Amino acid sequence: MELQQMRYVLAVAETMSFTRAAERCHVVQSALSHQVARLEQELGAKLFERTTRRVRLTPAGEAFLPAARQCLAAAERAADEVAAAVGEVRGQLRVGVISSVAAVDIPRALRDFRRRCPKVRVSLRVGASEELVERVKEGDVQVAFVGLPTTARPKGVEAHVLGRDRLVAVVSPDHPLAGGGPVDLRRLAEEVFVDLPAKTAGRAQSDLAFSAAGLSRDVAFEVTNTQFLARLVGQGLGVAMLPSAYVPQLSGVTTLEVVDAPARVEYVVWPSGSRPPAATAFLRLIDVPDAPQGAATSPGAAPAGGRSPGS
Repeated sequence: MELQQMRYVLAVAETMSFTRAAERCHVVQSALSHQVARLEQELGAKLFERTTRRVRLTPAGEAFLPAARQCLAAAERAADEVAAAVGEVRGQLRVGVISSVAAVDIPRALRDFRRRCPKVRVSLRVGASEELVERVKEGDVQVAFVGLPTTARPKGVEAHVLGRDRLVAVVSPDHPLAGGGPVDLRRLAEEVFVDLPAKTAGRAQSDLAFSAAGLSRDVAFEVTNTQFLARLVGQGLGVAMLPSAYVPQLSGVTTLEVVDAPARVEYVVWPSGSRPPAATAFLRLIDVPDAPQGAATSPGAAPAGGRSPGS
């Protein structure tokens, strides 16, 4: 079984197309198809069901993917470790971010990292916190920036606390509350809301606060991107609650202090175990210490241990 064959299988699985997989791998489709067929013959099982209209994984293909990813990651990491041993950081760095990250200026950090490690290929993925934590656990993302309610913490990964923040209300400039003083959750519960999708960590911060206060609210619009969320708020379609440190990045909205506002904790997380050279270099650039395994630490603070951060 060759590494290149596994790369081809992963490319087909991710694109669900032999044509697109060949383009991604920079080979002709016939060569890619031949190598996948050779691997299937060696394994004694079909990895894909092919028709003239679609490609999909077989149960055997589904079972093959996790181990193939781990094998390729180990091979890439071995090459990266050898390069690091002679003073060169190279390879790939896959970074995940939530759209409302505020504790770190991600574009600036990536700019500085690129200057220090020009041979590292960087890919950036935006998603919800719980999705990114899972991607880190699976090894698909090496470093992720996430935000969670103060009653939760990332599980199954290494974590470092970057900052704590309280949410504020965001309204359109012509909203009746704009220009007024602080508000509370009871007053906000009278409004229609624009928010992140239900059951996401970003949404839970507000849901838990309203529930704890014995209040319900009407979330009329659900969106996955905070920039677009702010555009809906700016058009008067509802109000929203977002981290105070993030709101200055938005335009066309007005901010209100919430006296009983919920809070969140921002973390940077990475897989348990030793870190690849590129991930280590990036984490050091943003001043993340080499923390003990399993500990969630914050700058100038002891490891959080079993206590919920920010509680």
